[in-house]
Amino acid sequence: MSDEIWSRDEPDTPCVKVCVMHPTEGLCVGCYRTLAEIGAWSRLSRPERLALMAELPARAERLKKRRGGRAARPPE
Repeated sequence: MSDEIWSRDEPDTPCVKVCVMHPTEGLCVGCYRTLAEIGAWSRLSRPERLALMAELPARAERLKKRRGGRAARPPE
């Protein structure tokens, strides 16, 4: 069986199988997509998928700042 049969001219999904939604940002902490974007992925065209994937790295910064734990405590 040849892999050429199963190859498709589509970008791979950005999913890394760490499917946890950030409670305040509304982004998946694994791939940085919203629930709406994840749900629509299979219906997006190739250009739409590529455009979305180009936006994802910039979203990572939104999840880096700690909002709880020691970072949220006032100085003693």
